[in-house]
Amino acid sequence: MNKYDSITLFPARLEGQLEVPTSKSLTHRALICAALAKGTSTISDVVLSDDIRATLSALEQIGARIEINDDSVDIRGIKSLKAPNEAIDCNESGSTLRFLIPLLSLTGKEVVFTGQPSLLRRPQSVYEDLFRQDHIFFEHNDDKIVVNGSIKARRYFVDGTVSSQFFTGLMFALPLLNEDSYIHIKGHLESRSYIQLTIQMLEHFGVTVTEIENGYYIPGNQSYEPFDYRVEGDYSQAAFFLVGGILNGNVTVHNLSHESRQGDQAIIDIIKRMKGRLIFMEDGLIANKSTTNAAKIDIADCPDLGPIVALLGSLSKGTTTIVNAGRLRLKESDRIESTVATLQALGANIRSKGDEIIIHGKSSLTGGTVDSYNDHRIAMMVAIASIVSEQPIVLHRANAVTKSYPHFFDDFRKLGGSFLEGVDES
Repeated sequence: MNKYDSITLFPARLEGQLEVPTSKSLTHRALICAALAKGTSTISDVVLSDDIRATLSALEQIGARIEINDDSVDIRGIKSLKAPNEAIDCNESGSTLRFLIPLLSLTGKEVVFTGQPSLLRRPQSVYEDLFRQDHIFFEHNDDKIVVNGSIKARRYFVDGTVSSQFFTGLMFALPLLNEDSYIHIKGHLESRSYIQLTIQMLEHFGVTVTEIENGYYIPGNQSYEPFDYRVEGDYSQAAFFLVGGILNGNVTVHNLSHESRQGDQAIIDIIKRMKGRLIFMEDGLIANKSTTNAAKIDIADCPDLGPIVALLGSLSKGTTTIVNAGRLRLKESDRIESTVATLQALGANIRSKGDEIIIHGKSSLTGGTVDSYNDHRIAMMVAIASIVSEQPIVLHRANAVTKSYPHFFDDFRKLGGSFLEGVDES
């Protein structure tokens, strides 16, 4: 699918079975932990999306030895942290960038990070403030981020309202220092579940982080140990096909753990609250076409669900309000703006007000021509929107899906989704 740019999507019904791809969030964490372990780890069921390739490339630059075998990755970890010889290209991966900045600061040498303009526009003020408190050089401009100097073991007071990725980045690095550290949360902590994923992954690789009142305790002088890890299925990707089944289909999604700590598992509760019909299986869920009702949905802990929940609200009876959506503005696109503009262009009755999205449900969409904003979740949302549209949808920059789900359109077609490469003139 990565060769496609513009495609024309046609109305269709989704029906069949699908094995959802594995979690990008967990894969980033597992690969980094494995690279820090003295020995060899195997990370299996890896989807080699653009973001994951960015992390793998960065880890090779700092000395990890990596061998890819189909969907598994063997990683021989580094003996000691060394600064890369060249700039680390994070492409468009916020996880790669924010997870590695504190870690590579430990080299005490100048490290340069580059990436796509949309990535470098994302706020890094949390690190900038923390590093300057310790007189560490930190430069952030439109072309690169430069860090020169090591973070220290101490008490950190971190703004929780920007991104949980800053907490995770510190948690990778602080255990390697000789002394203990603390991270205290300033304000409300967004996406707490992602920090739980980090702590769980660190435990697998022999590193301890303890949650304390309004923060975390990180003992120093720890070391990463090799561990073989199988990545679990991704609820954020499953959400698109679960909603597709609810809107117009009968879709069975396999490879989901009901014991998962992923915040995006909230899609189950959201669908149920909106009266969608889900059947639980041992390894996944079945989503049946349902008449859904509006609800007030808080996405503070699951911002990646914003676009697909907005689509579900657009086809539900009543007025759906999505609240605490502010972090959508700091993604690959301003996802409040791109979600609202895209669905409006397709015929939805939707608008934004501050950090809220207000949707008055309709029975169908009209179709039209839209752009993905080069945002993978907007592209996938548009594909699912096509199954409830009266007319075809032309989607430009459809290949944005390669960021997280390279074979999305293969799976979409397998379930009955209908599209042609290029703009259909018929």
